[in-house]
Amino acid sequence: MDVVAVLSQKGGAGKTTLALSLALAAQQAGKVAALVDLDPQATATNWADRRQNEAPVVVSAQPARLAHVLKSAEDSGAQLVIIDTPPRSEASAMAAAKAATLILIPCRPAVFDLDTIPTTLELIRLSGNARIAAILNGVAPTGAERDQARQFLEGLDVAVCPEAFGYRKAFSHAAAVGQGAQEYDPTGKAAEEINRVYEFVDKLLNSYHGVESTARAPQGART
Repeated sequence: MDVVAVLSQKGGAGKTTLALSLALAAQQAGKVAALVDLDPQATATNWADRRQNEAPVVVSAQPARLAHVLKSAEDSGAQLVIIDTPPRSEASAMAAAKAATLILIPCRPAVFDLDTIPTTLELIRLSGNARIAAILNGVAPTGAERDQARQFLEGLDVAVCPEAFGYRKAFSHAAAVGQGAQEYDPTGKAAEEINRVYEFVDKLLNSYHGVESTARAPQGART
């Protein structure tokens, strides 16, 4: 079972959006996926409460219970677990980082967001986990911000996903009704971006196991 931790010490970076999007993409790709919500605000858990589909399973937990929750998920047949973490919580971030196969850092291409990345990286590296990648989020369709953010992150020796999430109303509209953006608008730009980010993540995970990526586009999504 692979575990992906979504971490950022900055609030509003898009952690829950990324976590939910990846868990749904994994389900659509044929994997058994689950999401562990370590955030006391329980945004992912509240999303699941609005949802009319039981998959993916969302479990609210505390950092001290994370190992037990992950063991239960594995025993139940989960192939991929995404951990959604709160901002400004070293205990949650450290627990998730230690348990993770891969750590993803969502980041908006704005100076205040980028300024927090070194702090997040310092905390992650204290965990001993060096498998880190960044996903840019809230990227404007024009302008140099995306390239500048990529250069900044790569200067910190952080791999950056070649695909990014743009400003898409589908993300907020879908969340309001307990859906993912790829369910709300399967042929929209948000769905396309999610699929490509998932393919990037799946390729990384499979590279750790020495196998080729098994990701496939969800039915109806553009590639």
